[in-house]
Amino acid sequence: MSYSVLLTPEAQNDLERLFEFVLEHEMARDDGDLSLAEEALSAIQAGMKVLERFPFTCRKAAGTPFLRELVIPFGHTGYVALFEVRDQQTVVVGAVRHQREDDYH
Repeated sequence: MSYSVLLTPEAQNDLERLFEFVLEHEMARDDGDLSLAEEALSAIQAGMKVLERFPFTCRKAAGTPFLRELVIPFGHTGYVALFEVRDQQTVVVGAVRHQREDDYH
């Protein structure tokens, strides 16, 4: 079985915000790596590929078995994507955050 993975506008905004944060952080450093923002975004997108086949392997996020979190490793930390399995064909990502950010629930 294969699922379609859709991003809400909020999740898309999260990806843009995370990209810009890493880019600005690296630009502020003397030895900053400007490619790191693109690498982070690629890691998130690659991590979300898991949702196409195995969304139920991710940890539960609430009292329902359909709301879950995908942990996406990157460097020493990583990202977390909050998603919902809507039906037998669709997974909807509602939010993406860095693991050190405040909770998004």
